[in-house]
Amino acid sequence: MPEEVLFESESRRSREEIAAYLRTVADSLDAGNAITLTRGDESTTLEPPARPTFEVKAEREGPAEGPGELSVEFELEWDEDGGEESADGELEIE
Repeated sequence: MPEEVLFESESRRSREEIAAYLRTVADSLDAGNAITLTRGDESTTLEPPARPTFEVKAEREGPAEGPGELSVEFELEWDEDGGEESADGELEIE
């Protein structure tokens, strides 16, 4: 299935700034509101359903021996037609 990027932003931020962005998303999810992403003149609004799929991924990219790049990714996914997928286990984040 081809991928169409609707919005993308990548910038170095402080941990506190990142936490504030995540809190805004969490507050919108709690309230059942849409999530609007804006950068300059570019803006995209998405309306997650009541039960989207939540994917968490920790990765290490780079050579097998030596330093690489670590990342943690949080992703919400849902079908545009409203279909739902089942969960495959309990997630814990500490």
